[in-house]
Amino acid sequence: MWNHLLNLFFPKSCAGCHSLLLQDENVICTQCRHEIPLTHHLTMTENEVFQRFYGRIPLAFGAALFYFHKKGIVQEMMHQLKYKGNQEVGTMVGEWFAAELQQVPLLQTVDYIIPVPLHKKRFRERGYNQVTTFGQALSNHLNIPYNETLLQRKLYTKTQTKKSLLGRSDLSQTLFDIEFSEEFTGKHFLLIDDVMTTGATLEACSKALLKIPEAKISIACMAMAHS
Repeated sequence: MWNHLLNLFFPKSCAGCHSLLLQDENVICTQCRHEIPLTHHLTMTENEVFQRFYGRIPLAFGAALFYFHKKGIVQEMMHQLKYKGNQEVGTMVGEWFAAELQQVPLLQTVDYIIPVPLHKKRFRERGYNQVTTFGQALSNHLNIPYNETLLQRKLYTKTQTKKSLLGRSDLSQTLFDIEFSEEFTGKHFLLIDDVMTTGATLEACSKALLKIPEAKISIACMAMAHS
């Protein structure tokens, strides 16, 4: 009843196109949901995520749910999530992706879901990590623990969106580290992020996690950049 009254006086808008949501719509409207470009990575033996990391890290599994295009629906959704505090986007995408990932037998061996971390200063500036609700939704639906303390970001940096691939790669190698105990030896980690571009950040995170003996790495992103 209260939700109905709130929606009556403060109607919610679509995170993709900003049209008013109908009563049975959640976060994005039906039209945007049908128009979102899906990767269909789970139908491919060696998808684009695997290809992106080939020869860089030993990846057990990798996938993104959406394609990210400039000025597209997914870009607007990610902007709403990352800069406008609309964390319901992360929950919605996590629930959507979890339904797909439940069909992947390999992920039944995952021990922990690990988010790409924010530096403490960035966290204070933004007030939240944009992948938290995504990771928590995956955790709830896949029944896998969510661990946001194992992997740490050591350096505070400005945005990397305008850096070259080489510059990003060099910088990312110094960004992340871990402190771990024996209980993490031999574990399978599902590393998650919002949008994968060059993959340099995810590569650096993976290499930090691979300091753990016999660790296994998989990657799941909400979206990946696509030309």
